[in-house]
Amino acid sequence: MFSLTQFPLNYAPDTLVPYMSPDTINCHHGRHLATYIKNLNDLSADTQYADMPLHEIIVRAAADNGATKIFNNAAQVFNHDFFFHCIAPNGGGEIPDEICRAFGSADKFRTEFINAAAGVFGSGWAWIVRDGTTLKIITTANADTPIAHGLTPVLALDVWEHAYYLDYQNRRVDFINAFIDHLVNWDFVRENIEK
Repeated sequence: MFSLTQFPLNYAPDTLVPYMSPDTINCHHGRHLATYIKNLNDLSADTQYADMPLHEIIVRAAADNGATKIFNNAAQVFNHDFFFHCIAPNGGGEIPDEICRAFGSADKFRTEFINAAAGVFGSGWAWIVRDGTTLKIITTANADTPIAHGLTPVLALDVWEHAYYLDYQNRRVDFINAFIDHLVNWDFVRENIEK
């Protein structure tokens, strides 16, 4: 029977200070993600999705009008796990050459990514994805995820309020800047570009 367990973080919750607090990590990873995992386990039990890998659940449930709740929870499990891998203590730094080339320069990438993430209405995500050999920035609303659309995620930023509100209140752009400048695990992003 399908059963996911909580994904461990690759870093201690206090190692992202001052850009992300332990309270935010504990709430976001420890509660929000844990709830999506529990919901997915409960919803998938005794269904055709019970023994599928997470990626397959997302792709199949996206095309199944009767599986919206399963899709939403599965996609949020994937999105959150991916987002937490996109963060590292002492992250940030030099933006990879592949991204600079794809968007014209590091500054052009920063501007385009910040504008996209800041422009998400309500809850959602900002991504760098690979579409074939092309890197591009997209946004998704709510639980939607690039893998449901045949795109390969490279970088994810969660812009749901629970990702930043404890630390930044309504200052989403400050959170986005802190993410790019101080939190992004560019080694993980490079691995995703090269896959």
